[in-house]
Amino acid sequence: MTIDQAQDSPGSLNSPTSMDSLESLDSLDSLGRWTLRPGVSATVLHNGVHLRGWITSVTLEGGPGVPVLWARLAQVLSADGDRDGYAELVRAAPAGSPLRAALLTVIGQLHDHDLLVERSGEEPEGRAGQWLGAVADRPAAAAAALTRSRARVLCARPDGPLARTAARALDRAGIRTQPVEAADLPDGQVLLVADRGGEPSDSAREQGAEELAVAAGVRAGVGFVTPVGSVAQARGDADGLAGRLRRWEVPGGAEHPGLPALLASSAAQRLVCAVAGLRDPSAEAGDARLLPGLPTALVAEQEPLRGEYRSWPGPLLVDADRVRPPAALRTLAEALARIPVLTDSRAGVLDEPEPGALPQLPAALVRCTTADGDLVSGAARADLARLDAVCRAAELRLGKGETGLTVGAGAEHARGRALRRAAIGQDAMTADPEGATADGRAGETAGPGIGYAHRITTVAWSPETARHPQALHWWSVLVRRLGVDAEVAVSRLDTGGRGVFRARVRGRTTADDAPVLLGTAVEASADDAVAFAALCAVVGFQMAADAPGARHLVTPSGASAALARSAEPAPWEDTGWTTEWLAEVAGRERDLQEALTGLTGWSPQPWEPPAGAHDDVHALRSALRQCGFPVLSARPASGAHPTHTPLEGLR
Repeated sequence: MTIDQAQDSPGSLNSPTSMDSLESLDSLDSLGRWTLRPGVSATVLHNGVHLRGWITSVTLEGGPGVPVLWARLAQVLSADGDRDGYAELVRAAPAGSPLRAALLTVIGQLHDHDLLVERSGEEPEGRAGQWLGAVADRPAAAAAALTRSRARVLCARPDGPLARTAARALDRAGIRTQPVEAADLPDGQVLLVADRGGEPSDSAREQGAEELAVAAGVRAGVGFVTPVGSVAQARGDADGLAGRLRRWEVPGGAEHPGLPALLASSAAQRLVCAVAGLRDPSAEAGDARLLPGLPTALVAEQEPLRGEYRSWPGPLLVDADRVRPPAALRTLAEALARIPVLTDSRAGVLDEPEPGALPQLPAALVRCTTADGDLVSGAARADLARLDAVCRAAELRLGKGETGLTVGAGAEHARGRALRRAAIGQDAMTADPEGATADGRAGETAGPGIGYAHRITTVAWSPETARHPQALHWWSVLVRRLGVDAEVAVSRLDTGGRGVFRARVRGRTTADDAPVLLGTAVEASADDAVAFAALCAVVGFQMAADAPGARHLVTPSGASAALARSAEPAPWEDTGWTTEWLAEVAGRERDLQEALTGLTGWSPQPWEPPAGAHDDVHALRSALRQCGFPVLSARPASGAHPTHTPLEGLR
């Protein structure tokens, strides 16, 4: 970054939005309050300087005068503080001068990259003093908190390597530590407990949070470190992580001596940072895979020896910061970012859907495993297919044979999936049971076994006269590219003014086959319904050809469009592009859901597992909740009494 770029950037001290701060906190007049953090190093370049701190760095360039400018500034910012040099620098840079502007820009960059710390009359004491000076906002206060705190290392074997290493690390950080034998802890686990190093607040007392705790465990070549929390929360996280990692254990092998040291020192570091008021070590990694608002657990393995922080949606939520509602999912990007958390190979609760060797054209397919076989999901794009696969896999795991459960990425997505499924399921149950079960793997059409009263009007749709690019595209893919002899029947369902259209695609792949139902869709326009019904048929055809042994098939619908509406289409994109098409479908989603509620008489409501459900069901429900994925159960709307009525126009 050059000095001129820094001056003109929106966040710089010379930008118009920051002019008010020039003569206040970051002005040259207050420079004497600050000093360079311990450990900051500088490399002088021919036209600038490169500065490196604990976890940040910045390069400032601007000409041969920048190194000279830095030399004078560094002298003033030294630990001793050159008062004469500071006064001379202030006199040489009057307000409004180019030199003062350059100095303010450099000082602003130092603050932005956390390379300055406020001077204090007392320096941090103890063995961790220099480290605290490099990382803490108030090093002396952080050191005092560590000195006041007392810690206990609870373990079934206090003389084991895990307990001894953790106690030694806490002692070196300045926390007096006492080993305590705890027979109730599993072998290979250690619980570190420390008070907060000061008087707890009233809210902390109410929550029972006078003490902070972190647990670590190692067993058969794999181990973990929990997030910092209360004692009950740390114990619950330890039990959950131990259970998730059990399938990765390698029994019988010799334990790497570095694995207990890695886990114990990492647990001690997390506890020390919490007591001192520092940010958690997982935040220093800058890993975009770690979701804000979710706790992180360190998972370590010995072959090869490594440790990695992973987002941890644990099964037991005790602490107040863990039970608060998650942020609502509003975009497809936010929903997709949570899939790796739910499907993490070590700490997740579901299998990750991957394309593998499945074709990605004409439709994109992904595959994952479930308890009773493979699940294949298809959509116009692979990201949409992955989202549908995760939602359906979660439904199968939660339901354990129970129908009517719907999982979605946010309330609108879940409700859209549930209502479409109810409408299609009722179609299948009341009008054409043979067609509904023609593809036994379709599975998703199973819904409440009741009918609904409404008037159905046949709508003429033909590829020769249609104009919608998506409907024409997917129909052409099905009939011309895949060679399926297909026909489509489109009907309008009268819902009192709002448009609800149902498209049903039937066809045969060979001349000798009997026509079967290949795809069904219920959408807000006839063209959308045809497009999705044809796309469903394409997905089913591809699965039959490339994954014939799959147990479950998940077909797409317009419910995911609500998440994709925020994507900004390119200027040249029209409805022929998936992004723009989904944006148009999303614009009709709210009215469609209201119409489907009246049509089906069903109002999806939040679902919770029964008290006697298996532990993995409760764990999955907890993980979904923490990631913002609601679970809905279909039930009749208040005052609604759906009736079985003979329907006309169905084919």
